[in-house]
Amino acid sequence: MDDLVQGLRAYIAERYLDMAPEDLPPDYPLVSNGLIDSFNLVDLALYVEETFHVHIDDTELNANVFDSVYGLAALIKVRS
Repeated sequence: MDDLVQGLRAYIAERYLDMAPEDLPPDYPLVSNGLIDSFNLVDLALYVEETFHVHIDDTELNANVFDSVYGLAALIKVRS
């Protein structure tokens, strides 16, 4: 697994889910399963913008983009 996925996985697991990163599958649905709520979604978007220097439009704050670590990593790779 690449460093981007590992880093996102660790951040999300530890900050929002109070779990070990290895317990969070990178394809696990985060938003649609209710693990990340709308407040955490905004916080996560700010983290991604500041850390990876990419812009996330308000219309992208949804399960289509943020539902898994893989999906989020794909967005970052496209925008980097």
